[in-house]
Amino acid sequence: MLAAVNSAVVVGLQAVPVTVEVDVSNGLPSFDVVGLPDTAVREARERVRAAIKNSGYEFPLQRITVNLAPADIKKEGVVLDVAIALGILGATGQIFSQGLKNMYVVGELSLDGTIRPVNGVLSVALMVGRQKGWGAIKKLAVPLDNYYEGALVEKIEIMPAPDLATLIRYIQEEDAPKPPEKKVSGSEEYSETKPLDFSDVHGQHLAKRALEIAAAGGHNIILIGTPGAGKTMLAKRLTTIMPTMTLEESLEVTQIYSVAGLLPKGQPLITTRPFRAPHHTASANSIIGGGRIPVPGEISLAHNGILFLDEFPEYKRDVLEALRQPLEDGKVLISRVNAAVTYPANIMLVAAMNPCPCGYLGDIKKECLCTPPQIMRYRNRLSGPLLDRIDMHIDVPRLEIDDIMKNEKGEPSREIRKRVEQARAIQLARLKSAKVYCNARMGPQDIKRYCHPNKSAQKLLKESFEKLNLSARAYNKVLKVARTIADLAGKAEIEDLHVAEALQFRTMDRRYWE
Repeated sequence: MLAAVNSAVVVGLQAVPVTVEVDVSNGLPSFDVVGLPDTAVREARERVRAAIKNSGYEFPLQRITVNLAPADIKKEGVVLDVAIALGILGATGQIFSQGLKNMYVVGELSLDGTIRPVNGVLSVALMVGRQKGWGAIKKLAVPLDNYYEGALVEKIEIMPAPDLATLIRYIQEEDAPKPPEKKVSGSEEYSETKPLDFSDVHGQHLAKRALEIAAAGGHNIILIGTPGAGKTMLAKRLTTIMPTMTLEESLEVTQIYSVAGLLPKGQPLITTRPFRAPHHTASANSIIGGGRIPVPGEISLAHNGILFLDEFPEYKRDVLEALRQPLEDGKVLISRVNAAVTYPANIMLVAAMNPCPCGYLGDIKKECLCTPPQIMRYRNRLSGPLLDRIDMHIDVPRLEIDDIMKNEKGEPSREIRKRVEQARAIQLARLKSAKVYCNARMGPQDIKRYCHPNKSAQKLLKESFEKLNLSARAYNKVLKVARTIADLAGKAEIEDLHVAEALQFRTMDRRYWE
């Protein structure tokens, strides 16, 4: 007898429908799985066998053939366990196979029949929700712990199943499992674990202003200064002034973390912008993504948030150069023999570095001990094309003792964030037709359309372009930053003051590299 169950596997970020066809026939007892299964799928035979018996059903001592269609797609992971078990029970007549055709099923089986949570449920739910037309299936059975993750997608019916027996009762319309009672929000967790604030930072007014501009426009930024000047402290507090994510941005981030298996327990929707800070010994695969089975890297886990690279020149050269294309395109294409997948990487890069190996070049209090060749080798670890992709270069000088000993608090993050959100709201309204969220993501056509400097600003741009020998990319970066400064000031037109402030954030590479 033949039975078919609808399921799905995740390839990259997208879910691909898979039909699990099960045929049970007379012959010597065997259990074969075909259709490009990986090791985890082949091992499902033993999990399914034990789960069926321990759920009160009989496992057939016959010839069992399971086909995973389409057969040309590699099937990886444990998401097909429940579908295989239901297919066997339907093919042997122990449950009504007709009810299996009107739903999708994902989940991992334990030996006692419990259905364990799996990665990528949000991607599967989005795939189900996109189906249209006659005969479209709008039901999805998921593990109980994945219920709220799947329920983020509207207009589909999510069926939480704690175990195989409960799911079978639901299919046979005897009973309906109830969802979990409590849903923990991401904002609650954020308030308990991130008590950072810009009011803790003494002095560094120029750096604070630069970070406000960077947050308002989503611009990449590099902080250059002596050890202990506060570069890391400033970078970690940048998340507290970033604008609130839209629902669409939250779903994008949540989908990446769901596929990567990093979605926090009890937090079905990530509502705060990610802040990723990998160590400088990280490999290119861990930063960009990849591996034999492609998985998201740190740059994708920081999507719609911040990727903080401390001790920037200490990263391996191949890692730094691999950042160039994602910073420009906002996505990462990973090609492997098994698959070619694309992950989003719309990030705000925040880098921090010392001006030299010892860190005290140009310091007024402590003498630099580095030789010129050492300084040159240190600086040459950062290529010109990479620096060209960083919008703003900020000097973070040593703090004076008077600034350190002051007890007065600086401006709190909530006040800075109000200005940032006002500027970002202006950008969202302006760039709605271009389908981008901030000024930093504007393309060449968007720059021509929305960045209009007045005559005095044009003259200043022309003179600066010739004197500073800026590239065409750097020219566009200056215009984008100036557009953000104008948005913070509530100005529709870019004025010379806005351009002048933007230009001072492009001259740091000239100071240190010429």
